[in-house]
Amino acid sequence: MNARSRWIDLDGAVNVRDLGGLPTSDGRTTRRGRVLRSDNLQDLTVTDIRTLLDDYELKNVIDLRSDAEVRLEGPGPLTRTPSITLHHLSLFSEGGRHTDVAADTVDVDKVLPWQNRPDAETENDRSIGHYLGYLRDRADSIVAALRVMTRTDGSALVHCAAGKDRTGVVCALALDVAGVTREAIVADYAQTGERIEAVLGRLRSSDTYAADLDSRPADSHLPHAAIMEKFLTRIDEEHGGALAWLTANGWTEEDAAALRARLLD
Repeated sequence: MNARSRWIDLDGAVNVRDLGGLPTSDGRTTRRGRVLRSDNLQDLTVTDIRTLLDDYELKNVIDLRSDAEVRLEGPGPLTRTPSITLHHLSLFSEGGRHTDVAADTVDVDKVLPWQNRPDAETENDRSIGHYLGYLRDRADSIVAALRVMTRTDGSALVHCAAGKDRTGVVCALALDVAGVTREAIVADYAQTGERIEAVLGRLRSSDTYAADLDSRPADSHLPHAAIMEKFLTRIDEEHGGALAWLTANGWTEEDAAALRARLLD
């Protein structure tokens, strides 16, 4: 990782960065090398894995993709790394646990179940609707993901396909609990925009994602800061903030203390 940047340059993933170095409202900063965020890890090279193991002591991977995505993409190289524990925590409703037949199919529109919205709705509102859907449908996965981040056996890495939406929501909630400023949380979310072309290029090379990407307006893929700002405002207005929402879904004071101890200097 460049000392002046939080980006982590790997050959097999393009949207990888460290959640360290972010300011909190009480003047502290988040620790580097504790929680990383990324796009899909299917193409990691041997050198990439070595970097994650040696430089970041990677121990836990939080995979937010759907069951269908994992089946279609196949096992990634980290599944063959004994020292790493994979935690599959989908943010979509899944067949067998929730009543969602979409999870039992392999159609692309079911792998990434973008809801049909009125034409008058903006792309930003569409994204916010998806994000609120994660909270509504898979609070269990979000709480579990944040608890993995509290583990002290090396770093944790959270990812989905692009490392933008599902990963962005989970990271934003974790950073909010840690006390990171709203401005910094939003900026971290928007930072994916610096590499969005490379992210989309990777996804278009996969049959799992190509049709879905090409069916949507180009601007809909950009992580506009206003999306995260409005999403967090909706949580404030409807739930009393991220911590209150988490608490209502089983998160405890001990969990919050452990996450802060893990992430903060």
